[in-house]
Amino acid sequence: MKKYIQKNKFLAIAIIGLIILTIVDIKLTYTALNHSFDNLIQMLLIVPPIFILIGLFDVWVERETVIKLMGENSGPKGMLLAFFIGAFSAGPTITAFPVAIIMIKKGAKYSNVLFFIMIWSSIKLPIVFFQVTTIGLKLTLIINITMLLVFIVSATLANKMFTKQEIELIEQKSLKI
Repeated sequence: MKKYIQKNKFLAIAIIGLIILTIVDIKLTYTALNHSFDNLIQMLLIVPPIFILIGLFDVWVERETVIKLMGENSGPKGMLLAFFIGAFSAGPTITAFPVAIIMIKKGAKYSNVLFFIMIWSSIKLPIVFFQVTTIGLKLTLIINITMLLVFIVSATLANKMFTKQEIELIEQKSLKI
C-alpha cells in the first residue's frame, strides 16, 4: 500500500483532501465530485478527437513536407504556418504538446514549434472573438499584437540561444516518445 501511495502522490493528496472536505462539509464534497465528473466528461469529449487528428497528421503529412514548410530554411513562411495551425486549433493547450512533438520528429524548426505552442495557448480564434465581444476590438488588437510580437521575438531568441547540440537532444528525445 505504501509503495502504491508513493507512486500516486497526487491521487493520495486528492483523497486526503476529499476526506477533510467531507469532515468539514459533505455538501462541498458532493459539489467537488460533481465538478470533477463534469470535467472528466468534457475531457473525454475533447481529447480523443484531437488525438485522432494528431495521429492522422503523423501518418498523412510527410516529413519532407514539414521540412519544406516549417524546417530550418522555411523562413517567415514557417512561422506564418505555425501561426495559422495554432490560431485555428481546438482544445486545451496540453494537446498542443503531442502536435509539437510530431512537428519536431518531422523536422520542423524549433522556433516554429515554440511559436506554434505560444499561439495555441493564447491567440486561438475563439479566444480572440471572445476578447472582442468582452473588451472591445481596440484593446483586443493591442493585447494580441503585443503578444504576437513578444512571441516572435522570444521564439527567435530561443532558437538562437539553444545550441545545435541542445536542439538535437530535444529532437532525439521526441523520437523516443
